[in-house]
Amino acid sequence: MSDLYPEVVETERLRLVARLPEYLDFYEVYDRCSAPEIDDVTRFMPWSRHETPKVTKEFLDRGESAWNDAESADYAVYTRESEDGGGQLAGFGGIHTKWDRRVGQLGLWIRPQFWGRGYSGERAAALVALGFDVLDLEVVEVSHVAANEKSQRAIEKYMGALGGRLDGRDRNSIIVDGDPVDELRYSVSRDEWQETTGGEYDAEFYWDASDIL
Repeated sequence: MSDLYPEVVETERLRLVARLPEYLDFYEVYDRCSAPEIDDVTRFMPWSRHETPKVTKEFLDRGESAWNDAESADYAVYTRESEDGGGQLAGFGGIHTKWDRRVGQLGLWIRPQFWGRGYSGERAAALVALGFDVLDLEVVEVSHVAANEKSQRAIEKYMGALGGRLDGRDRNSIIVDGDPVDELRYSVSRDEWQETTGGEYDAEFYWDASDIL
């Protein structure tokens, strides 16, 4: 197992737990990822809701493989005890590490009932700090399908708060429902982040989940 990434990341309202089978309830993940509401999530995604438990197993196996190979730090995103009933599996997100370019790429999806609470930005602030302060990356980037206005509003808000900016449009860069679509791409450099935030962040990183879970 890679020891590069913290197994738990905690913010004021969220707990991010490594997307590793030993830390997650398989059938809870399947239940959340197979629910009809996920069709609203995947409208602008290159995947669809999980039709069988096998799909969920493959999803978790990919997360474990990428973690062990130091390719991605992917997490299950839970609400903390004081939020939304506490301990709710809200979605999944992480940072894909492109070591040859010293770049981290953010990704996230959240169940519809948790939209509009600012969780996307809170998670992003923690993972950007992880990328720069712990993993020594130089740039963190994120993209969204151009037609996804909800993601656009969230990303513009948190990237602006972190010192980032819109870089441009990638034409036909992703396949959604069998068709190529455009993405808008944003990035922030470590210098921009430090200048904007002072290098300060509200997150705690734990490398041994057994101390927390």
